[in-house]
Amino acid sequence: MTHTRQPNRPASRAAARRIIAVAATALAAAGTITAPAWAATSSTSTVKITASDDSYTSSSRPSYTFGESGSIVAGAKSGDRMVSYLKFKVGTLPAGASVRKVELKLTRDTSTKLPSNVKVKKVANTSWTETALSYKNAPTSGSDVASASPKATAATVTLDVTKAVTKAGTYTFALTSSATNAIARFRSTEEGTGPQLTLTLAGATTPAPAPVETTPVTPGPTPAPVETTPADPSNCTVDAKLVPTCNVLWGSAAGGFSDTPRDQALREWEAKSGRTASIYHTYHKGDEMFPTKAEIAMANEAGKPRILFTNWKVGYGTKWGKVANGDMDARIDKLSNYIKANYTAPFFMAIHHEPENDVSTTAGSGMTAKDYAAMFRHTVQRMRANGVTNVVFVYATMNVEKWNNSSWWYDLYPGNDVVDWVAVDSYINAQPGGFHNGDFNYLMNRTTDKAKFPGWYNWALTKNKPIMVAEWAVYECKTTCDPNEKAKLHATVVPQLKGMPAIKALVAFDTASDQQGLDMRIDSTPQALSSFQKIAVDPMFEVRIR
Repeated sequence: MTHTRQPNRPASRAAARRIIAVAATALAAAGTITAPAWAATSSTSTVKITASDDSYTSSSRPSYTFGESGSIVAGAKSGDRMVSYLKFKVGTLPAGASVRKVELKLTRDTSTKLPSNVKVKKVANTSWTETALSYKNAPTSGSDVASASPKATAATVTLDVTKAVTKAGTYTFALTSSATNAIARFRSTEEGTGPQLTLTLAGATTPAPAPVETTPVTPGPTPAPVETTPADPSNCTVDAKLVPTCNVLWGSAAGGFSDTPRDQALREWEAKSGRTASIYHTYHKGDEMFPTKAEIAMANEAGKPRILFTNWKVGYGTKWGKVANGDMDARIDKLSNYIKANYTAPFFMAIHHEPENDVSTTAGSGMTAKDYAAMFRHTVQRMRANGVTNVVFVYATMNVEKWNNSSWWYDLYPGNDVVDWVAVDSYINAQPGGFHNGDFNYLMNRTTDKAKFPGWYNWALTKNKPIMVAEWAVYECKTTCDPNEKAKLHATVVPQLKGMPAIKALVAFDTASDQQGLDMRIDSTPQALSSFQKIAVDPMFEVRIR
């Protein structure tokens, strides 16, 4: 989960944004095009531009980033002052065209009512990104551009920003409200109906350019489903790469975003769920040495053996490109020696999970998708050369459609020779009609454009690797809803999981509140806990690991 937010969220989010020209015929390839040319017309035309970046800051959570949130927020609540930031990239105008009018349209998140005032302020700094933006580094806002006094239940709010947008270029704004105990919550681009500029143009006389032809990314052929041995718990065990001979490994990352020690949180989660975790999931970065003594104790607990699953951000504090070039070899060697001296049992290691959060498409940045793949390859090859034989390497990504659809997403994969398992961190929402509301099939295979991305599980099948759901949960409803909604989604897990035989491990993420304030606990309601316990008791999760 983007835990920089994320969540950890799954970080840089160089996402493909759809720029739509209405009454002006121009197509732009989604992804890296930042200054599209629009079609000209001899009459008035309109052009609509979706925000390239949008996020918000929180005074009570100064280090948090919210670039992956489905909402942007402005106002104050319980002393927490929130300000949203929007960035728009206005491409080259048709020859002879001038900007007659520009309007900013915001779509209300129906989970809250709007305060009595909303303001848009000019922001001179255009270098910030939604992934990195926080209260600590937020750019300074300038003069007021526009204001509105919307009705509390208005579906949309439109503000006239003509005086701020006069020509091609990059424009950023701050969205604020003077409300002291109320917030304006609007949908972000992650919801699909995010902030949008509508430019009315006049005076263009040049002919329209031909549409830009694009070649969609076409995944390889999908192989036949992996055949599995009938589930017989007495015979189910794991091989050298920790792949179960039958059934599915059961695990948890418990206690996220809390002060509760991870081992204590896992034991509490196991007691609630009714099953001991076969996989104990933890997180590390930089020069931290692991497995720690506490983690080793959990792995070797009498009567409750567990497989360790660690996430390591080896490049923490530097660039992927520098890791790939050998700048962090001392760090890799130090951990390699520690592992050989302290822990010989096989365990999972995901190298910089959810990399989409941190990708930069700028050549030479050291943080491109290809830099990530090179970093992953170098780390694995260095550790193997150092004689580390018990680490099972995991490639773990997020499941966010705009990144999956981007032209660089396929470049992240480091190669089958250095990847033992492929994994996904994916979440669904219990709120009916809410962002990412859906069943387990949706959690694994959602897509907005099958020509660009066939769904995560379908993509993973092409790698012929065991598949892990490395983080998953059902967000509790943001607003009051039937307490059975979460239970209904839990009920889809077992039957739909059985239809995806390549999934060999299912690891839940459990926290009372992530950085977006979302409740992912299995016991968020009594109904949720009861339905989760029905998942846990299923014999398909019985695997002997020792």
